[in-house]
Order: sequence, then C-alpha cells, then structure tokens
Amino acid sequence: MQFVPVARFGMAGGTTPLRIVSVAGSSEATPTERSFALELGRLLAAAGYAVACGGGPGVMEAACEGACSVGGLTIGMLQGVESAQANRYVRISLPTDLGSARNRLVALAGFSLIAVGGKYGTLSEVAFALDAGRPVCATGTWSSIPGVTEVGTPEEALQFVRKAEEVISC
Repeated sequence: MQFVPVARFGMAGGTTPLRIVSVAGSSEATPTERSFALELGRLLAAAGYAVACGGGPGVMEAACEGACSVGGLTIGMLQGVESAQANRYVRISLPTDLGSARNRLVALAGFSLIAVGGKYGTLSEVAFALDAGRPVCATGTWSSIPGVTEVGTPEEALQFVRKAEEVISC
C-alpha cells in the first residue's frame, strides 16, 4: 500500500497537491461580511484553492457557498461530533468534539489565513496562524493587528494568498 501525504488529493491515476487556504469569520456575519466571504470563496476556488473553515454559518457558510458555486472543495472542522452540524456547502466534514479549541485546526489547515470580520473566535484563529508563521490577511475587525495585512476586497485577499504561496514555494 502506498502512503499518500495528507496535503495531496487524487485518485488512482495520481495525486495533486491540495492548496488549502483557511477562512475565518463570525457565525453572525453582517451582510457586508457575507458578501465579501461569498466572493472570496468563489475566487479562491476558481484559482484552484480549497477552502478550510469552521464549517458553521455566517462567514464560513458564505465562503463555502462561493467555493461550491464554481466546483471548489470545502473543508469544515466542526466544534461538535455530528457531521450534520456543518453548513450545506461543506464537502468534507470533520467533526472534532473540540469546541472552540478546533480554532487551532482551522488556523493551521491552510498555508495562509484570511479573516473576514469576526469576534474572539476569529481573533484566536488569527493568533494561532500568526504564531505558527502563517501569512494572515484580514478585512474589518482584526486588520490592525501587527503581522496582519489589511485587504479591502476579495480580489486583494486572493492576491495576498497568491503572493504568500510564491514566498512559501521558494
């Protein structure tokens, strides 16, 4: 039996590197945050990135919906034990039974993290990502944290991710 690394995805014909970007944000998103996340998910998936998130409502659901609208892969790391807790756009549901401790998994699942608004749960994901040396960008609430790059549009967030991937690949 051949070992297939976690960061690879594919079928018997071969594997493709799975390029994962973490998206964090509030389960109680404002209409502006929801719109941003919807377009962000669409752009990320269209560019070939998988979207990892907490799998819940709000920003998480909007990012997953956007990704699914163009056939993208979405991964939800859930607080509880039931896959049914995931929003309807999560394609890979990972129940953790970790409560908010699952925020560390969300933060580290991607090579980069994008925060869209959010409250203290999002702040913890930003902190975990920064602590692990992950590139982080944000719009709204947490964009003024040292080490976080502020973005104003989903297109700017995608550009940030692409640059981060280039730096990591060097």
